[in-house]
Amino acid sequence: MPRIPRRYHHFVFGILQSGLTCAVAAAIASFPFLDEHSFTQHWMSSWMISWGLMLPVVVLAAPSIRRLTDSLTK
Repeated sequence: MPRIPRRYHHFVFGILQSGLTCAVAAAIASFPFLDEHSFTQHWMSSWMISWGLMLPVVVLAAPSIRRLTDSLTK
């Protein structure tokens, strides 16, 4: 299996982190639809929208957040 070069680590991390975070948040937001048997449809729609919006935010903000974290913890 081909591997992604290490120089793209930041982008791969952002994709995985934002996808997981948005999946959990969308599941929590979709919980009221569990009784209506439309949870999966609502969750998938919410997840795709939120991931599409959060991916650029995470990828662009991560370096600044990392620098801030480093300055606060040294």
